[in-house]
Amino acid sequence: DFVTLSIEKARERYSLREDSRDWQVHLAQKDIVKNIISKNRIKPILYRPFDIRFTYYTGYSRGFHCTPRGEVMDNMLQENTALLISRMTKGENFSHVNVTSLISEKIFMSPKTSNNSFHIPLYVYSSNQLTFLDSFNRESNFKNDFIGNIKRKLNLKFIPDGKGDRQTTFAPEDIFNYIYAIFHSPTYRDRYAEFLKIDFPRVPLTSQPQLFWQLANLGDELVQIHLMKTKLEENVGFPVVGDNIIEKVSYTEPTTEQNGRVYINKTQYIDNVPPEVYNFYIGGYQVCNKWLKDRKSREFTDDDFEHYTQIVAILQRTIELMTEIDRVIQNHGSFPIQ
Repeated sequence: DFVTLSIEKARERYSLREDSRDWQVHLAQKDIVKNIISKNRIKPILYRPFDIRFTYYTGYSRGFHCTPRGEVMDNMLQENTALLISRMTKGENFSHVNVTSLISEKIFMSPKTSNNSFHIPLYVYSSNQLTFLDSFNRESNFKNDFIGNIKRKLNLKFIPDGKGDRQTTFAPEDIFNYIYAIFHSPTYRDRYAEFLKIDFPRVPLTSQPQLFWQLANLGDELVQIHLMKTKLEENVGFPVVGDNIIEKVSYTEPTTEQNGRVYINKTQYIDNVPPEVYNFYIGGYQVCNKWLKDRKSREFTDDDFEHYTQIVAILQRTIELMTEIDRVIQNHGSFPIQ
């Protein structure tokens, strides 16, 4: 439909902004036609925290997307994991870290609190492998000197894919999980708060194998739940019958008579959402609030409820894991990590 419409009809029907230098309606239409309309190009995209949408991905700039960063995002068309971080936090508390197995939207972290998100794939595929879904030749996206530093500190051998055996070897996913745990340490975020406002977060390395593996374990669990690969137990309700239309999102604190409630309209609410979960931020986004607000005027379906209850459970478990990460680091001498 989009490619058959005139420029102004397309702009009106799909509420498109005015053309800019690098994005124009006719260029978007041309990109789709040139690259052949195909369902295979419809790809999931991490739009906001725990909010997966779909887009039409060609990988070419000044097309359907302004700057899709194909040299980065093409690596996500096969099995991969990527770290999402910010380079600075503009005076906000640092919470600008997440993970994805998909391509992602550049303002995932919110431009109000950072300079957009940086998408860092764990593995890099060569260009002639990216279009073949059964291809699995890849290399880790770590510099050799960084890997060398870890080898010397841990006295372990590096293997180039997957996870190590924890006795004699370590691997890319172990490093990734260790980094992810470090960046979720509340003490790390507080101790280095001023530095995190102006630059990328830095990774402190350890010479203590036990600390490395304990953090890698905790980071691994964080990665799995943030990718929503693990289904968690739920304790959330939606008790009031109504039209289920999301109108105005608000929160009432728990009292002796009731649990914390997230209202989607005047009468209907999601029950048993703790305040620390409702107030949890990833980047500039208050996750439990933002996910619902982005669906204003839509029906809150059974699938939406199931997804939302998992978000609540994931954030609750994240808070617990962040406390455990700090405890482990404290037991090994705290910061600066040795």
